[in-house]
This record gives sequence, structure tokens and C-alpha cells, in this order.
Amino acid sequence: MKTGAQADNRFQSDAGKYAAYLQTPEGRLRLDLAFANVQEFLPAPAGGNALSALDLGCGTGATAIRLAQQGLQVTLLDCSQAMLDIAQRAALEAGVSDQITAKRGDATMLPDLFAPQSFDLALCHNVMEYVDDPGTVLCGAARLLRNSSAIFSLLVRSQAGEALKAAIQSGDLAAASDALASEWGQESLYGGKVRMFTLEKIRDLMKGASLSIIVERGVRVAIDYLPPKVSRSEEYARILDLERKLGTRPEFVATARYTQVLARPMKDGA
Repeated sequence: MKTGAQADNRFQSDAGKYAAYLQTPEGRLRLDLAFANVQEFLPAPAGGNALSALDLGCGTGATAIRLAQQGLQVTLLDCSQAMLDIAQRAALEAGVSDQITAKRGDATMLPDLFAPQSFDLALCHNVMEYVDDPGTVLCGAARLLRNSSAIFSLLVRSQAGEALKAAIQSGDLAAASDALASEWGQESLYGGKVRMFTLEKIRDLMKGASLSIIVERGVRVAIDYLPPKVSRSEEYARILDLERKLGTRPEFVATARYTQVLARPMKDGA
């Protein structure tokens, strides 16, 4: 799913655990919200040609399959062969395998894997939490975007959201304070460290990669803190609707569990 030796071991050895997580209401919501935000800003195809997309750290291929169903040609990149196997099976079952190309590789090697200006859309969802140098990876991904109309989507774990989770969900005030003072948190699914991001850090990284932010969105603002009496499954549609509304409002973007930023390459001289 992700990059780097530690992440590769996690997602290679037990890819099924991540696939199962994506079936939970929380996992589904993260996928659904992030995809809805991307769909809102998809560029129009030029000259009747299908858009070309790169799903960096594609995991189970859930987002890539949705893009393929909308007519895009999608390249999957992941360092975990187990994840790519799941994604390719899912693409076959969905009837879009002819629009999906799978490639095993590391996000840090993007300049060696793809030619510059190859894609109209690049997704980098929940990858930067695991790489050693997010700035370098972002710069490599930005160079793959075709032109100033191309879209880059970044989804990362929010430092503020991690602090609120510790305080509200667990009642652990010490952990909440620690989250606000550290760039690193604990990854709950597999264990181990995971990088957290502030909005300021994200903005700096995007600027350093010559990417101009179009919009900032919050992903999973409320679901993690709803009382047990609210069924995450039975009320899923209403939760999704509420989250869509909350995630577009700046006062909630900063406190969401995840932050999503959509951007375009800066025009020359911008």
C-alpha cells in the first residue's frame, strides 16, 4: 500500500487486514469522501482522448476502479505485490481490467518509473504518512502532471485530528498533548509510527513542489466521535451527507481526521 521498507512489510505481509478496514464504515467514508472531492474537479478530456491517471500507493485499487468506471485509463503503483494482486482481481471483477495497468514500485523512484508529463490526474492518498521525504516524493509526482489543467490530490493524516481523537474518543489528555507536539503518531491498524501533517506543513510542501492549491477539504470530521447509539452502518448515507457538508467548511477542515488538498501545477512565472 505505501512506500518505504517498514510500510512495505506491513502492507505486504497482511494486505487483507487493510482490505477489511476499507469495508468498515470509517474506511468506506474515507474512500467515498476523497473520491467525491476528486470527482468534483476532474479535468475534461481533451480531443476525445481518455484521461490518464496515476494512483500512487493504490492499495486495493478501490479508487482506481471508480475512475476506470468513469472512462479513465489508470496506472496503479504500489510497493506491495499483495496489494496489487487484490487490486487486479477487483478490477477484473468490476469489468475494467483493460483500463487498469499495475506496476510495482516505490514512490521515491517516480522519475525512473514514468516519463514527465504523463498524467492528467495523480492521486497520493495516505502515502506521505509513510515516506521518509514527503517533499521529494511530491516534487517527483508533480513532474508527472501533463499541464496546468492536470489535477493532483493529496490525502494525509491530520495532526489536529489525531489530537482530537485522543482527547474525545479515548479521553487520553496526555496523548492529545503529545500529538500536538509531535510530527509522529501511532498507526492503529498495523502498529508503528505514522507521520501527521498540519495545514501549514501541507501548504509548504505543495508550494515546494510548484503545485497551486485549488481547494482544501476535511475528510472524516465527525464520524469518529459520534455516540454509540448512532449506527455507522444504518445511518451511513446521512453521515456521508453531513461529512460532505462539514468537510467543505474551513473551520472544520483543520480539525478533520484527514486533510485532502487538490492542486494544479503552477503556470510558468506563477
